[in-house]
Order: sequence, then C-alpha cells, then structure tokens
Amino acid sequence: MVPSSGKVVVTGGAGFIGSHLVDRLLGDGYLQVVVLDNFHRGRLENLAAHELDPRLHVISGDIRNPVTVASALRGADIVFHLAAQSSLIGVVDDPDYSFETNVIGTHNVLRTAADKGVGHVIFASSSEVYGEPIDLPVAEDQPLLAVNSYGASKIVGEAYGRVFRRTYGLRCTVLRLASVYGPRDVARVIPFWLERAAAGHDLEVYGGQQLIDLVWIDQVVEALIRVAEIAGPLPPINIGSGTGTRIVDLARRIVRLTGGHSHIKIQQARPVEVTRFVASVNRMRQMLGIQPSVDPLAHLDRLVSGTAAGLRQALTASA
Repeated sequence: MVPSSGKVVVTGGAGFIGSHLVDRLLGDGYLQVVVLDNFHRGRLENLAAHELDPRLHVISGDIRNPVTVASALRGADIVFHLAAQSSLIGVVDDPDYSFETNVIGTHNVLRTAADKGVGHVIFASSSEVYGEPIDLPVAEDQPLLAVNSYGASKIVGEAYGRVFRRTYGLRCTVLRLASVYGPRDVARVIPFWLERAAAGHDLEVYGGQQLIDLVWIDQVVEALIRVAEIAGPLPPINIGSGTGTRIVDLARRIVRLTGGHSHIKIQQARPVEVTRFVASVNRMRQMLGIQPSVDPLAHLDRLVSGTAAGLRQALTASA
C-alpha cells in the first residue's frame, strides 16, 4: 500500500476517469497528487473543486515528451497511467496522434518509471484488446485479438508492461476496463445520446446488434484504489459489470428517462466497433473484493438530470 504521504501521479488526470480518481485520492488524504495532462480531451474544470488545494499539482504536458514525463514522475511512489486517445472515432480520425500517445507515450511512462524507481504503475487497458470474443463472458485468459487500432495500442501497452516488469523489475498492473460511464464523460455514446435526447433529437444506433458491458465510474475508481493498496503482483483484471446491455435497450432507456420524445434510428454498423462484449468479473470479485451492481445502468438517471440541468443553463445563458 502506498502511504498517503507519498507522491502519486495520474496521467490523464484532468480527463473523465482521471479526474474522478483525483477526487478520491485527495478525499482519502493523499498529500501529493500530480496530474499530467495535455488537455487534448481533459478539461481543467474537472479539477476545479481542488483549485486551491496545495496537495494537487497540475502539469500541462504531454506523455509523448520524455522530458515532461521525467519531471512529473520524479520521486513518485505510484503512477496511474490513464492518459490515452480513448475515443474509437478519434483513433480513426487521427491515427498518428493515437499511436504516438497510446504506444510511444506509454513506453515513455514505463521507461521513466523504471529509471526513476517508481514502485508501481497501474495501466488502464481496455476490453477492446479482446476484439470479437470467442465466448461470453470474456475471461482474462482469452486471446487478445483487437479489431481496431485503439485495442491494438492497448495490447502493445500491456506487452511493454510485461517487458519492463521482466527486464527491469518494474511492477505494472493491468486493468482492462469495460465501457465506463459517468459524469464528465464527453464524446462517447451515453453523453452524446443524453444531450440529443434531452433536446428532443433522434438517436442514431449504428448496427443495433451490439452487446456492451457498462460500468459506473465509481466502481472503476474503487478498482484503481484497491489495486494500489495490494502489495503483491496481480494478473490482468477485467473491470466491468459482468452484465451485457443491448445497445438498442440503452437507447430506449435513455429515451424513456428523458421524456420519450426522441426516435431511434438504426444505421449501418461501423467496422471499428466490437459487436459483443461481456466481462468475466471473477478476478475482480476475488482479488479486489468488488461486487458489481445488479443493474449496470442504475445510475443513468443521475446523468439524465445533470444533462437536462446543463441544457437549461445553456439556454438561459444564450437568451
């Protein structure tokens, strides 16, 4: 377990998952939390609640820059490596940035962590590493057969983690995150559909056959914290709900929660998207002691009310 007096670094700490992790770390009493973020997707407003907290140090910098990474990681006890181009569409639109960030950036973080004597790197991988799974639910020992560049980049990151552990003794733990949702998320299906539905617009569903594993942000943060508190080595661990949600059912639920005025339109499937994934969460239960929610969408209504409030505020401001 890392003492609260130690230095913790969160790459991508101004992003969706990273900012929630920073909330938790500061709330748990950690005395030095460093955020390294290039603000490509992260937003400073996500950390606004801690603006005056002297324990938080925000570095505006890029993990593709080895000098910046070295400065951020100097003296760190633990690194939560969350920085990535995590949008599938973003990966398609800008493959060079995505490769440089997810592969070269991850290599920089691991190499620097080994050089600086960092005790533990926790790497946020993705369920996208599995590609189209052979069986459901997907256990961690299933083949890694990514079907898109994002999943491929995470496979490379995991492989480098193993290499640095074997070659340099760097402790690196891999968490394979399912489809995370919660406040502060942007440019992904749930926040996008919530905004459209709240405004009364139609929801476009690409393919309509997808089965996805949705997991609430608080469960993911809890998993990150618990991994940091475990002293011994851990194998890769899926972090998900263990329950499949049909993408069409998600759209219907959003329409119902927002008042039922939107229509659902089925569009042609996009080849970069995996059509079905449900995580096996046995390791998460046994090794981290985390029991997933019975209903993975139990918190969706909280996002609906927040989106509606945001739209009302925006309309008032523009009036």
